[in-house]
Amino acid sequence: MFKKIAFAASMVVVSLSSAVAFAAEESRSSIQISASIPSKVFHAQPRDPNFGKDEKMNYVLATGELTALRALYDVRHTSGGIGAYIEGGPQALHNGANNIPLTYTFNGVTLTGASQEVVTEAAAAGGISADLVITAAKPGDTQNGEYSATPVLIFDALAKAS
Repeated sequence: MFKKIAFAASMVVVSLSSAVAFAAEESRSSIQISASIPSKVFHAQPRDPNFGKDEKMNYVLATGELTALRALYDVRHTSGGIGAYIEGGPQALHNGANNIPLTYTFNGVTLTGASQEVVTEAAAAGGISADLVITAAKPGDTQNGEYSATPVLIFDALAKAS
């Protein structure tokens, strides 16, 4: 009888310990959350938060040209106009030996290395959406391979006109 009780007690301990082992298992999922909230006075940001992370200009075999890049920006400045420029001047696509010039326009204004007004004070006050368009010159017949560029677009808050 004692053997039966000892055996039954040991089975209870084993079954309880396995139940505890199952209860101790867990699955975790970590979530990284971020938010970017622009200033209500001045902001200029692409509507697509992924724009600029890995953009491609595709080669069109039929025309021998590269496709343009386009991005819609939401811009606002309640205390004046908005200026923009390309830091260091317009950067070309480069492969180490050759350059393919790029033209940058924002809201219809061709950007250079110097800040210039791209959104008037009146338009900026309420906020608008404006296009950034980057186009490439047609590559020459000997220009092939991998090309890249890393331009930096700077927006600045222009002072209110007196």
